[in-house]
Amino acid sequence: MAQSRPSMQELIARRQRAGFAGRSAERAAFRANFDIPPEDDRHRFLFHVHGNAGVGKTFLVRELEQVARDRGALTAFVDENTGSVPEALAAIARQFAAQGRRLKDLERLLATHRERWHEAQAAAAAAFEPRPQTPSTGSTAVARAGVLGLGMMPVVGPFAGVLDPAQLAQGADRLRAWLSARFRSHQDVELVLSPESVLTPVLLSELSDAASAVPWIVLFFDTYERTGSFLDGWLRDVMTSGRYGALPGTVVVVTAGQLPFDYVRWRGFGEFVKDVPLGPFTDADVRALLASRGVVAEPVVDEVLRLTGGLPVLVSMLAEARPADPDDVGDPSPTAVHLFLRREQDPVRREVALLCALPRRLDADVFRTLVDRPDDELDALYEWLRGMPFVGERGDRLQYHDVVRAPMLRSQRSRSPQTWAERHRSLAAAFRQWRTETAAGRGTEEAWADEGWRELRLAESYHLLCAGERRVMPEVLRDLVDACDQGESIAGRWVQMLVDAGRDAGVEALAGRAHELSRALAVGGTADVLGVLLGEAEFDGATGAGGSGVAVLGGAGSAASGMGQGTAPAGRGSAGAPGAGRGTGGRPGVSRDPLPRGPGRGALARSRGGVVGAGRRDTPTGDDWSSVLPRTAVARAYRVRATAHDLAGNLHAAVADLNRALRMAPQDALSLTLRGEYHRALELYGKALDDLDRAIRLNPVDAFAWASRGATRLSRGEFDAALADLDRAVELKADYPWALVRRARVHRALGDPVRQLADLDRAVSLDPDWAWVRCERGDALRVAGRDQDALADYDHALTLEPGYGSARASRGASLANLGRYEEALADLNRALELRPSYTWAAEQLAAVRRRMEADPGR
Repeated sequence: MAQSRPSMQELIARRQRAGFAGRSAERAAFRANFDIPPEDDRHRFLFHVHGNAGVGKTFLVRELEQVARDRGALTAFVDENTGSVPEALAAIARQFAAQGRRLKDLERLLATHRERWHEAQAAAAAAFEPRPQTPSTGSTAVARAGVLGLGMMPVVGPFAGVLDPAQLAQGADRLRAWLSARFRSHQDVELVLSPESVLTPVLLSELSDAASAVPWIVLFFDTYERTGSFLDGWLRDVMTSGRYGALPGTVVVVTAGQLPFDYVRWRGFGEFVKDVPLGPFTDADVRALLASRGVVAEPVVDEVLRLTGGLPVLVSMLAEARPADPDDVGDPSPTAVHLFLRREQDPVRREVALLCALPRRLDADVFRTLVDRPDDELDALYEWLRGMPFVGERGDRLQYHDVVRAPMLRSQRSRSPQTWAERHRSLAAAFRQWRTETAAGRGTEEAWADEGWRELRLAESYHLLCAGERRVMPEVLRDLVDACDQGESIAGRWVQMLVDAGRDAGVEALAGRAHELSRALAVGGTADVLGVLLGEAEFDGATGAGGSGVAVLGGAGSAASGMGQGTAPAGRGSAGAPGAGRGTGGRPGVSRDPLPRGPGRGALARSRGGVVGAGRRDTPTGDDWSSVLPRTAVARAYRVRATAHDLAGNLHAAVADLNRALRMAPQDALSLTLRGEYHRALELYGKALDDLDRAIRLNPVDAFAWASRGATRLSRGEFDAALADLDRAVELKADYPWALVRRARVHRALGDPVRQLADLDRAVSLDPDWAWVRCERGDALRVAGRDQDALADYDHALTLEPGYGSARASRGASLANLGRYEEALADLNRALELRPSYTWAAEQLAAVRRRMEADPGR
């Protein structure tokens, strides 16, 4: 069948797009890339558009998307409306479906991911937080798991340059142990803990299928200065490694943001990237754009050049007004926004344009709340607004361009402060009503899991702050703690709301303190955000409520700067005996991931300012925006931050925070269980038992508390008591790999290798891709003389975690037992490279060399 020819309407639309003035070289380079096959060295797989706000990045990207579609490409556009890798994948799936290409397997798995996430939060709430009126701090572990799932592994975004993968891996495995007590399948745990590891292979498989049906697939990632914090590491892995599978060669990626391309992070990929820097329009581009709108008079063109500085969004806006005389652009106002509104003869439209700048984003419902006009006029006014050059679409909502919205806000605020406040209060009331309706019939935990509810809450808080309602600051701070409990991405949205409110309301004190929170989040994640809140509330510091007297945040003198090298979180093998390789069958004498030495990350928490100010008032008064975190939220804030410290490998700081939390809420079973486990990992077994005994009395059906107490008793040599506790843990949760491995160690200590291997076999069957479990069974097999079987487990563990030093050293020992000395030397040397102080590996290396010297013929 002959290919159908384009219609007249399509040809006209193409010519109109081709007539777009400016950026012709960029569009031509992108178009030409489709004429170069992927196998050609000249083909580029990634285009990175970058430049300051207002230079037209989004407009160009949308133009490039149309260029791609004209070439038959399947396209998707992702921007800051997504806050995680799963959300980005959901956006891609929706847009592909709209183009007739369903990603059915990915859609099903995304639905399962959302269900498991909500189930995990509900389970945590039921187990640890009997009071439903506040968000469950038991969901801390689940929420922090979400940090790892939102593109944070490998380390990117707020953790980049602060934590190394080994530190995060310790906390991740502790969370895996916590979650495995509550989920049945390994995939369910991974969908909560690391959703990208499960979702991405399915995406790549679906893209491969789609690539057989379309010539090109083009993925656009806009506002990359925001989305890159969780997308960049993931996207780099997808494009440069085979970690998730093969990416079709006909996929082209376009990223657009304010920052230049990071050639250091993408080392080795630079030759496959087309850098597309954007600046203001040249004079020639401005003249061409104005001429396309019939504006050619030289005095008018000169005035437009003077007023806009070539900023494309302003040039486009003035061009649409088609000024015929310099006086038409010679407004006393320094902004092009005022010029545009002056030319709009309809006073209703002028007022609508100003009013609709108040919300950060708006849809038809918000529009109707703002605009008091007859119903038969509203639809037409809304459509008029949508067509304005300074209004863009973000999903199903409209958003003003920043360079236009900002002067509109300043104009309204200065013209009538009282009217400004009244309008923001009206908007806040509308968002409050919608939020209440959304939460009807649901608990707080479920509401917080709903992105729609969160967005309504953010909008309500923003408008109250813009209205000058200082009394809501304590409530906003409580929300920020809860947002930190939900994970890094959601906390970032709350911090950004505070930054926006301070800037838009013109409140320097609030803006400055919000920026400090933003810096804290960028430097140290939610731990430092909470440090700012707690420090300003005067609950933090070396002499605070913590019984240990350890400074949680700070410089060289704090616990964060002096962590010992030998401790490890639960589930990481810290209980392995130094003599394990000589007959005990345990881990060969080293923690799975040594903890760091280095300065603390929380110095920002003690600097002056901060969103809560410097006083101890719960509610600010008068012109004072200072406020402190309410006491009701302090215990939860400490508990949330304790888990963040655990993920960072800083157990002393975690214990100090839990000390403070328990001083304020002594009957909190979750805090007791967590502190008991941290004490166990720190080898403070007496304190661990005290905490875990109390936790079990408060919550006798918590499998994790029983398993942790069993592991503590094992470390004390109380084997019968340890066995009883671990039996109880497995009775409460039969498919609990962490408890099974600990019980296997008890069987080993009691001289029962049959039961030991039975528990390890069961643990491996439940979670075959947990490297620690594989290595534990490998050690048991090696001690049993089954070195060939042990190698299979070590190989699997090292495939999962190539930097796993214990597995590498154990593999070397098994290779030596099999007479494969050269390979054994390589593994043992590698283990010592990973940790030069690894005594057991050094002893094994010396033993191998002695064998080789004694038997030079082998």
